[in-house]
Amino acid sequence: MSFSITGKTAIITGSATGIGLALARHFADQGANVMCADSDEKKLVEEFGSAPDDGNVRRFAGDLRERLTLANLVSATIDAFDQVDILVNASRQLVQTDALDPDDTSVSTLLESNLATSLHLSRLVAKRMIKQAEDQTEGQVGSIINLSSIAAHQVQPELMGYSIAAAAVEQMTRSMAVVLAEHRVRVNAISFGSVMSGSLRAAVADNKEWRNNIRENTPLGRIASPNELCEAVQFLAAESSGFMTGEVMVIDGGRSLMGAVKAPAH
Repeated sequence: MSFSITGKTAIITGSATGIGLALARHFADQGANVMCADSDEKKLVEEFGSAPDDGNVRRFAGDLRERLTLANLVSATIDAFDQVDILVNASRQLVQTDALDPDDTSVSTLLESNLATSLHLSRLVAKRMIKQAEDQTEGQVGSIINLSSIAAHQVQPELMGYSIAAAAVEQMTRSMAVVLAEHRVRVNAISFGSVMSGSLRAAVADNKEWRNNIRENTPLGRIASPNELCEAVQFLAAESSGFMTGEVMVIDGGRSLMGAVKAPAH
């Protein structure tokens, strides 16, 4: 099977910073058409410029929590590239939870931004994938990749909401994989930790103790670059993983083998 994604069209959310940005650049370098979606229009422009109408990279800015925005994102992708073959749900939010505060809204906030957004967009994209393959009798119709976190299994009190949302994303991945299997649309996820995502960078910026704690509790002894996720995501997007669906691939330098760590799990 081929690892090639040349000529495929991918929507990548959260692509203004961190892991999403690294993925968008990698997919474009590999010859894919990429719709870079994020709520931060200024940052998108800084990273991708004016995104000329004849290029293989376009940008889309809007509040991805809004269903109309998601519908417009899919429409903009079809207008630009005529199809959509790959969806990478890389947009995530991190806020801490006060588990004993009855007024704390972090759980609902993170379920909306990290779970519901990915679920709604996956439904829209899957319908499009199925429609554009009506006359296609074999081969992959589409691939959806969700980004999760080892926080789904490594619980820390202050990250309760983030952990709940990550666990929900992984269960959504399995459920959608079963639903879409008959349509030859595959759904997989990557659960990562010890990767310098945008949220982790912000969390450890003023806390060297956290940074050192993560390194000390990661068997490979370091924090990975976002670029180190790119080829794994490409593998899940391409025909090379054509018999994989409903899987959650862990990429964390072995950190989840060490048990709970008193530092951000993302």
